[in-house]
Amino acid sequence: MKKGLFLDRDGVINRELGAHTTSLAQFEILAGVPEAIAAAVAAGWVVVVITNQSGIDLGLYDHDEVAAMHTRLREVLGASGTAVADILYCPHHPEHGRCLCRKPGSLLLERAAARHDIDLRRSVMIGDRQRDVDAAIGAGARGILVAPNSGLMDTLRTNGLL
Repeated sequence: MKKGLFLDRDGVINRELGAHTTSLAQFEILAGVPEAIAAAVAAGWVVVVITNQSGIDLGLYDHDEVAAMHTRLREVLGASGTAVADILYCPHHPEHGRCLCRKPGSLLLERAAARHDIDLRRSVMIGDRQRDVDAAIGAGARGILVAPNSGLMDTLRTNGLL
C-alpha cells in the first residue's frame, strides 16, 4: 500500500479569502504549490485534495464552478509536470443536515484510500482548520495544522515529509 498526502484546498493550495471562493476569477493558486506537489509525488506520496465546498449547498456557486477551479488546478500542475491523483469534495453545509463526507468526518479520506490503495496509517492530511486535522485523526492518519496561505513546500520540509 502507498502513503497518502491529503491536502485541504482553500488556504493550502489556493488563497484563503476569508469567505467562500465562489468563482474561477477568485481561485488563486498559491506560489510554490506546483513545485511542492511535484516534490511530494517524486518522494512517493499519492497526493489527493480533500475539500469542503459548502457554498454549493448554500447556493453561492455550483458543481460546474468547482469543476472549473479543479480543472484550472490540474492545468497549472500539468504545466509544471505534475498532478494530483484525485480531488474529492463535500458539497454539504452543516445547517442543512448532517453528512458523513464533510470534514471533520473522515469519509472522503477513507474513499480516497480505497480508490488509490493508500495506507492511512502512513498518511498525512495538511489543512488550515482544526476540522482537517480531526478528519485525519478520524481516518487513522496524521494531521498537520498550518496557517492559511502558508508555504506548502516549507510545511512538507519542516514536518519531515520530503
